[in-house]
Amino acid sequence: MEYRILGRTGVKVSAQCLGTMMFGPWGNTDEDECVRMIHTALDAGINFVDTADVYGEGRSEEIVGKALKGRRDQVVLATKVHGQMGKGPNEQGNSRLWIMREVENSLRRLGTDHIDLYQIHRPEPETDIEETLGALTDLVRQGKVRYLGSSTFPASHIVESHWTSERRGLERFACEQPPYSIFVRHIEWDVLPVCQRYGMGVIVWSPLAGGWLSGKYRRGAEPPSDSRARRYAQRGSPIAARYDVERAENQRKLDLVEDLMNLADKAGTSLTTMAIAFTLAHPAVTSAIIGPRTPDQLRELLDGADVRLEGETLDAIDDLVAPGSVVFDFDRGWMPPWMDATARRL
Repeated sequence: MEYRILGRTGVKVSAQCLGTMMFGPWGNTDEDECVRMIHTALDAGINFVDTADVYGEGRSEEIVGKALKGRRDQVVLATKVHGQMGKGPNEQGNSRLWIMREVENSLRRLGTDHIDLYQIHRPEPETDIEETLGALTDLVRQGKVRYLGSSTFPASHIVESHWTSERRGLERFACEQPPYSIFVRHIEWDVLPVCQRYGMGVIVWSPLAGGWLSGKYRRGAEPPSDSRARRYAQRGSPIAARYDVERAENQRKLDLVEDLMNLADKAGTSLTTMAIAFTLAHPAVTSAIIGPRTPDQLRELLDGADVRLEGETLDAIDDLVAPGSVVFDFDRGWMPPWMDATARRL
């Protein structure tokens, strides 16, 4: 397993980060199996585990906490705050009120007295970044949090956060966690260069583009019965649009999957492995989050952990999906409110 330094922290983390969104009600409900998967990942050399309070309404954090009993110090443990965790109007967001309450809940669910990396899960333009950083700084000084991170922040927000930290003497974001895959490359324009300029680590999420780059979605074939496409459709989730093959964007994905599978064959690897290796080839990227739901998925991901792509293969990927482009805007992870029509009209 390759290890890389997380920004300027000096902390070494595995190039694969185990994401646990699929552990619990959102994916694998066999919690004992999830614990075994975490142990398998640790035994394979992964020392970086990422979760969030909102995953499975807290169950993911509880599963991670159960798995790390007796092994806590072997792991760089990351979680997040922002998502809605209750019916109250203040049980979500980036305010001091919510952060100071929710960190205690995360610590309890994780069964630990500190969080190594505490991340703001999404931007919240209506909350002053100084409010957020002030609360996070207090948590660092109290010893409850070691490092701070942002997730899915636009480049302008990242820059503003660093300016605020410098002017106000506050802790700064040590890393950013953006979406990044062959299908979602917009961060190449500004987020990745900004992170490099500020010495931030980068932990990319959804390197398989929500499963599209695993090869499970093919033209003329029904999605697997246990796939996200089927689960989201059954729930009536708005995320189901990400897999609606009637949409032109997803038709293009189906075409690209065939071309990419041929390219992976030529490179002597699988589409899944090639997709993850693509993200790790960018010099700004520290670690790629793998989010297995089953032991078989985890084994495949671990088997390809050390594969790195040649320049010829990366050039061929660029020819198929242009640098900086996004196949389907829905996959960006966060749409800024200023792009809504009501914000663009007098």
